Amino acid sequence: MGEVLSQSEIDNLLAALSTGELDANDIPDASEKQVKQYDFKRPAKFSKEHLRTLEIMFENYGRLLTTHLPVYLRRSVQVSVTSSESVTFSEFMNALSNPVILGIVNFNPLPGSAIIEMATQLGFAMIDRMLGGQGVPLDKKREFSEIELTILDKIMVIFMQMLREPWKNVVDLHPTLERIETNAQFVQIISPSDMIAIVTMNVKIGDVEGLVNICLPFATLEDVMDKLNTKFWYSTMQDDKGEDYELQIETLIRKVDVPVKAILGHSKISVSDFMNLQVGDIIRLDRRVEEDMEVYVGNIKKFRALPGTSKENNAVRITTVLREEE
Repeated sequence: MGEVLSQSEIDNLLAALSTGELDANDIPDASEKQVKQYDFKRPAKFSKEHLRTLEIMFENYGRLLTTHLPVYLRRSVQVSVTSSESVTFSEFMNALSNPVILGIVNFNPLPGSAIIEMATQLGFAMIDRMLGGQGVPLDKKREFSEIELTILDKIMVIFMQMLREPWKNVVDLHPTLERIETNAQFVQIISPSDMIAIVTMNVKIGDVEGLVNICLPFATLEDVMDKLNTKFWYSTMQDDKGEDYELQIETLIRKVDVPVKAILGHSKISVSDFMNLQVGDIIRLDRRVEEDMEVYVGNIKKFRALPGTSKENNAVRITTVLREEE
């Protein structure tokens, strides 16, 4: 809608026309189309609607990572989408510094590949957590060792597997991780002038925070571009049933490793006796063989059991399940 003139502005305009100060031919025609500049080096292949739909899809992806990553890292994880933009592939690659963590993901059945780029501080923090540390990143950047790359490969597989769910309303995606690169020069999946969409997510693991960029080439998404709109995406959404959600939660919980220990008893001996212990020596405990022993799950006393063997292995037989009040 054009700008609305006030009454005083209309009077001034009529007065200027009547005195000849303003020529009617100088007034632009509102119906005349305005010419817009078009940069052929940066064709606008991703519209705002496409980018908005990708943001919605990866907000769902972020929620999946928030739920699944704590199972492996054993620490709270927060993932949120910060932005989305369309740039050339060369601009994206020139912004990277070595070493870098780049996961090349085959977007089968779509042609071509996508890239998951993770901040190095996040990578080192995840490696530290997977190895039993506190999840502290390194102060200085360095190259990744072979063992660290193996762990990063497992982490990238988790990121890759979570891609199937948010894309299911657009395409039945079966992504596979092709490789991990730490040098940006070795990643040339498309022409430098080709357009890509970048969805940037902020990942916070405990006190460590960093960015994860998802690079999606237009050549890979070209076959499904007509489906990348919010109307189509919402129309094909399927309501998740409560039973399926509970089953997913149960499956995740079953994957969590918890320490279990059975305490036979306690005893006090001197340091000299401890230093002189030999194979076959007997240490007297404060519990009889026929008495129940406590079994701890984590730090919680959960069961009472009797010691024994099973197929030549030490074992316990649960006799009582303890409640919290017990």
